Amino acid sequence: MQQEGTHGGADLDPSTRLAFERTRVSYERTMLSWVRTATSLITFGFSIYKFFQMEGPQGGRPNRLIGPREFALMLVSIGLISLVLATLEHRQNIRALGAQFAGKRRSLAVLVAALISILGLLALVAMIFRQ
Repeated sequence: MQQEGTHGGADLDPSTRLAFERTRVSYERTMLSWVRTATSLITFGFSIYKFFQMEGPQGGRPNRLIGPREFALMLVSIGLISLVLATLEHRQNIRALGAQFAGKRRSLAVLVAALISILGLLALVAMIFRQ
């Protein structure tokens, strides 16, 4: 017989345990969507940077508020910032869920986000220090 009022993962009734799993998996899917969006922003920004770097400067610098290099830097920066904010929100949601129901699991989505963040930072540093 299960005890009521306890929050251990082993003594939850099956429907509560499944609801907990659905919620946790939903948080993981949301995090992976943010990873996908941030990866797209970072790679698109870096691609724009490399394209205009290969294109080469043509004459003088035209009167532009934002050139291709600055636009590419902004895209990569927005991708990194969105990834960091999404990771913080994900961790907060998982902690709140874990406070209600015992269950500490490692998130592979956070690991993937960390790896993409490292690659994004490397791209940003390369873009800043390479003219």
